[in-house]
Amino acid sequence: MDWAMDIADWKGFEQRRRAAAKRGKLLGRGLANYVESSIGAPNEQARITVRPEGRVDVVIGTQPSGQGHETSFAQVVSDLLHVPVESVKIILGDTDVVKVGGGSHSGRSMRHAATVFSKAAPALIDRGRQVAAAILGSAPDHIEFSDGRFSSRGTNRTFDFLELAKEAARHDLPDEIKDGIAIVTDNEMHDPVFPNGCAICEVEIDPQTGDIALCRYASVDDVGRCINPLIVDGQTHGAIAQGIGQALWEQIYVEPDTGQPLSGSLMDYGMPRSDTLPSFRTEIAEVLSPTNPLGIKAGGEGGTTAAPACIVSAIIDALRPYGVSDIAMPATPYMIWKTIQDAKELTPPSS
Repeated sequence: MDWAMDIADWKGFEQRRRAAAKRGKLLGRGLANYVESSIGAPNEQARITVRPEGRVDVVIGTQPSGQGHETSFAQVVSDLLHVPVESVKIILGDTDVVKVGGGSHSGRSMRHAATVFSKAAPALIDRGRQVAAAILGSAPDHIEFSDGRFSSRGTNRTFDFLELAKEAARHDLPDEIKDGIAIVTDNEMHDPVFPNGCAICEVEIDPQTGDIALCRYASVDDVGRCINPLIVDGQTHGAIAQGIGQALWEQIYVEPDTGQPLSGSLMDYGMPRSDTLPSFRTEIAEVLSPTNPLGIKAGGEGGTTAAPACIVSAIIDALRPYGVSDIAMPATPYMIWKTIQDAKELTPPSS
């Protein structure tokens, strides 16, 4: 909360409020803290195969919907196996290939994928030792894996994973390892994680028309270990926009007498757009979770969670001179204008 207040310039708010008043506008500020409990479907599976073509195929059962899983998953596998990230091919979505998996929801994807990758890596290294031993005529317990390379005490030959798979394709391997460097790993996870954060915003309202402008928005989110900060920031921005849309514009309206939806297209349904949103100030906190190997919590949903409370609090703060203590979402200009008019009938505005 201290961090969010700092990047939101909390101390400068009263000066900005006075400047808005000189222009006939009402400036309000809102703050909302949140904590989530993220669990999701408990089962996940990864099938990892190091191909002789110089590629690591990773079949995983959580399906992305724009979160950039292909990039962040590949980064984890690259780090665990010491292979170039560009050599990792993440395979998703095709049910002829992907047989098991829990999908993408409830902040589970990175947490479950990284856990099953972390379990798979030692098994894959053990398989690599067996393959290297067969190639080098050694025993598996004489094969070392260090700094991404397999080596044997009795020879100066060494292989990384990709070189080993290419060399293995030239040999007739024993039946127990005839599939080469490939493993299947399952994991079942029932422990929740608790992503949390703080959001602060400022809104400016025209009391004559109810028009509202979102002037500032700052958010600090604890996602546990952050695999790819750029991706998480992008998810946070998108999540904030969704939460703001719920608070200010997005409304399904059905004509009571006919049952006809009057907001059935994007011509009529209000949504956040680039010209109605400010530049966000976002930061990532990393307090590692003890419930999974990499300490991951969840990212992406937090921005949505805090936004409605943050926005509505700012509106109530701006309308405080009218004695307003509540407003229904979405707080459209008409809703704000009507709330002001209703309040005027009950109580004259104060300074």
